[in-house]
Amino acid sequence: MGKPKSVRDIFDKLLRVAKQSGPVTVLPEKTRIAFQVRMSFAAFVIRRNWVDGHVVLARRLENPRFRRIETFSPRNHLHAFRFTHVDEIDAEVAAWFAEAYRVGEQLQLKR
Repeated sequence: MGKPKSVRDIFDKLLRVAKQSGPVTVLPEKTRIAFQVRMSFAAFVIRRNWVDGHVVLARRLENPRFRRIETFSPRNHLHAFRFTHVDEIDAEVAAWFAEAYRVGEQLQLKR
């Protein structure tokens, strides 16, 4: 990745948290790195001193930790965040990832 260890630590912890829900495919793309199950449920842009990312949830979740929320359809909401330190990735973030993982499995389409 060629970035400082602190940024690598953030990314590695995000991946560990995502994998708590099940197998994750890591898709390195030109401008971002995506986590995918059946579809992408999270993506990240690695910066020099932080990681910008988002999770896709089937509902709009208001939380001051999100930098912005974009709604694409009633069950497709992008929730953007920025992490500058590995300790910011806590149980609340793990819950976002678990919910996003289920969206990535497209389970909401089976209801």
